[in-house]
Amino acid sequence: MAELVDARALGARAERRAGPIPACGSKRRFMRRLFIIRKDLHLAPGKLAAMVAHCAEAFWTRLIARSSTPEGGAYRTSFMVDKATMEDYVRGSFVKTVCEAKNLNKLMKVEEIAKEMNLVKDVDYGFIDDECRTDLTPEFTDENGKGYCRVGVWFRPLPDEDSHRLSKGYQLYRG
Repeated sequence: MAELVDARALGARAERRAGPIPACGSKRRFMRRLFIIRKDLHLAPGKLAAMVAHCAEAFWTRLIARSSTPEGGAYRTSFMVDKATMEDYVRGSFVKTVCEAKNLNKLMKVEEIAKEMNLVKDVDYGFIDDECRTDLTPEFTDENGKGYCRVGVWFRPLPDEDSHRLSKGYQLYRG
């Protein structure tokens, strides 16, 4: 038989860990992760899910990798997260939006907007390039001759108004 858990105790443990949850109508900033995926690739549902998962992990794994140093048989990592990201995203709601780009050219237009907003590539946003091991065809090669297909772009948690500025020319992804 499953152990019954007192919801009030569970909530109290979560509050001690993450801080109080703001009351409805509070002035907490709303942050969002934005992902834009190419529609012209006609990704199978499983492939689409994998690409969105890559987008979701890319910001955090790059942050961890940049701040890690070998120590014995493990790695030590320590990094700073800005206050808004911690309070409004990590301790808030993990809001994500997936939009579609008609093709590669349309996908790349978001980089112009990101640069206008002074966002830094591979820090504030980055591209997901598939290694073409299954169903995609390479569109470009790296310096080692390995082929890739650019599938999408990810953005770090951003204030809602910034996410909307970036996604203005895109619609929500429809299967």
